[in-house]
Amino acid sequence: MANPTVANRLPWLVLPLLLVGGFAGYQWLQPEKPQSEDKNIVTVTLGDIEENVTAQGKLEPKEFVDVGAQVTGQLQRIYVQIGDNVSAGQLLAQIDPRIYAARVQADEANIKNLEAQLLGQQAEVMFARQQFARNHELLPSNGISRQDYQNSEFILKKAVATAASIQAQIEQVQSTLSGDKTNLGYTKIYASMDSTVVDQKAREGQTLNANQQTPTILQLAKLDTLTVRAQVAEADVMRLKPDLPVYFSTLGSGERRWQAKVRQILPTPQVINNVVLYDVLVDVDNHDRQLMTGMSTQMFFVLGKAERVPLVPIAALGTPVYDGSQSGAAYRVKEVTSQGVQEKTVHIGLRTRRFAEIRDGVAVGAKLQALGRMEDGGKKKDKGYPMAGVPRL
Repeated sequence: MANPTVANRLPWLVLPLLLVGGFAGYQWLQPEKPQSEDKNIVTVTLGDIEENVTAQGKLEPKEFVDVGAQVTGQLQRIYVQIGDNVSAGQLLAQIDPRIYAARVQADEANIKNLEAQLLGQQAEVMFARQQFARNHELLPSNGISRQDYQNSEFILKKAVATAASIQAQIEQVQSTLSGDKTNLGYTKIYASMDSTVVDQKAREGQTLNANQQTPTILQLAKLDTLTVRAQVAEADVMRLKPDLPVYFSTLGSGERRWQAKVRQILPTPQVINNVVLYDVLVDVDNHDRQLMTGMSTQMFFVLGKAERVPLVPIAALGTPVYDGSQSGAAYRVKEVTSQGVQEKTVHIGLRTRRFAEIRDGVAVGAKLQALGRMEDGGKKKDKGYPMAGVPRL
């Protein structure tokens, strides 16, 4: 009969042996990790790269106008609403015209009165001229005294001057009438261009005071072309120039990108929290009206891009060197070969925060030592952006 003590201890003796054997089998079944997976080794591979400058922006109309009131009065009627498309010359609003119409009527009546006075004065001028002509004929024959002759001359000149004064008054009132008619015309407010009503500042029945500043009633804008006002940091703005390609996306636009070009770089900066930012204007077509004023945008100013070129992570680049070459910036790298580690000089072209384009010095497939901090080894792919190194929004 077996010893019960030995039988009880047998499972505890076999269990460690089974664990050791299982771990050894697991290690033996695992595939051998290639040397290229060493965290300190990177490989030169073919890929696409895009060097860009990123910035935040806001959409605004390229062409817009604030429609205001040039005369003071009560806003009687607004004929349009926000979102309406209007044509140049279309009536938009009406200000109470009664005061200005009354001024025009008063001016016209004043002119009629002065014209009647002028007719009477012209008759006096004619009579005085006839009297002076008769006295002039009688004076040589002493038919009248010299004093009577001089009196008739004085009366003629005075009548002519009075007629001229009345004529001047008529012209003055006509000028006032012209201004009052203009003000009467300003009570009707028309659209200055084909556009869309994007904002309304005043309401019907509101009294507008145009004596100190022009009150705004509506804002019109052309929405077929919008402008992105992007704020670029001073460290990057010198790399931009007019007509530079740019693309952007908006919140909620998904994978859609809008392509455009830089129109203008404004020379005066804005200082926000001690950060100097320059406004860069980019025009974009919006005939499909998918973009709206005020939307936020993520801008990518394309400095250069290349496809199917040798790429290496930035971590593999060593110290920069100057060799007078026109091939691009030169860097030291350490290539891992079967004979050991060899130091070489490479020239790079485009670069991002993660990758650099290798123009010469090492071939595709070369293994380099990572000299700096690695960020995923350049192996993770940015979904939605096919170009290497392009950050995701």
